[in-house]
Amino acid sequence: MSTLVVCLYRGPALSESSPPYVGREAVERLVTSAGIEDPEDSRVNCLLEGLRVARDLDESTVAVVTAATDSVAGDREIAGQIDQLVTEYDPESAVVVVDSAEDERLVPLVESRVPVDAVDRVVVRQARDIESTYYLLKQFLGDEELRKTVLVPVGIALLVFPALLAVFQSPALSLGSIAAVLGVFLLYKGLRIDDLLATLSERIRDSLYSGQVSLVTYVVGAGLALAGAFVGALGVSALGTDTGELILATRFVHDAIPWLTGAALIASAGRLLDEVIRNDELGTAYVNLPFVAVAVGLAVRGFSAYFLRLADVSPPVTVPEIAIGSTEIEAFSLAPGTHLAVFILGSIVVSLVGVRVAAYLSSADYEGQFGEGA
Repeated sequence: MSTLVVCLYRGPALSESSPPYVGREAVERLVTSAGIEDPEDSRVNCLLEGLRVARDLDESTVAVVTAATDSVAGDREIAGQIDQLVTEYDPESAVVVVDSAEDERLVPLVESRVPVDAVDRVVVRQARDIESTYYLLKQFLGDEELRKTVLVPVGIALLVFPALLAVFQSPALSLGSIAAVLGVFLLYKGLRIDDLLATLSERIRDSLYSGQVSLVTYVVGAGLALAGAFVGALGVSALGTDTGELILATRFVHDAIPWLTGAALIASAGRLLDEVIRNDELGTAYVNLPFVAVAVGLAVRGFSAYFLRLADVSPPVTVPEIAIGSTEIEAFSLAPGTHLAVFILGSIVVSLVGVRVAAYLSSADYEGQFGEGA
């Protein structure tokens, strides 16, 4: 099996004769010439590696293919030299030896003419990490999307930093402001919010044209969520500034959760109505979602009320006097644990009802499809 060992490189000619240079003696003369001319030239290592590979292979021919210019004309010149070698020696396979990632791009010129068994890239051991880093940086700078995502924000940050330093007169505050802005930008790109905003207008337009109920319920849900945030802020402001942060956060959740639960309930109900209007099969997730929203709201409300009661921030819950016929139940106050247990029990009951309703509707759909198929 004849193998052609091809050393590929671009650069000035190492001999007065024209390439390709074929044979061990011719390549050894090139090594001597290149080494004397410039001992640090990486082409010396490429030629020596070609000689070593040819020595280890049986029925091999070593050749050097080169062009002086890094252009289309130079690539055509290399292609012509390879055609000449293939025509003259008719190899069954080839081993390509290169000394850089740039020259490795010439490998397809050989592959298109003769099967390539291996590509041997020769890098001087001391310069391997440096060269690899160089080509990684070159590839990075050649990617337009990466340049816009990384280099542009970093460049803006470096330009803005002196201005912020002059305004705040504090390096820590200036760096904190830049870090916050960069963090927001990275989250914006990482969470693909830009893609979401790009398609948001089309999705809203499609919802309007198709008459989806969920669009209206989403708007109502957003309004209820804003109202809940406002009510929670009012509850926090009523406690004063001497209250601890944990109590303030608990009070905000306690006052806002009914509105947030209503927002989730309205939004999920609208999505469920869309499925009903389309006459599609009702998935258990759509049916169970409103019940889950109410159950979670009850649980969060119960725990927040329990914590506020333990902190003696809210008054105890009092059950008024109840009279049923001749039976009278006097008014009494619920202990914090009992109050929490009632909410947890209510949350569990609502979630079980949701599971039961979803299972019933799913079985009804299955029976309807089975009846139609029968």
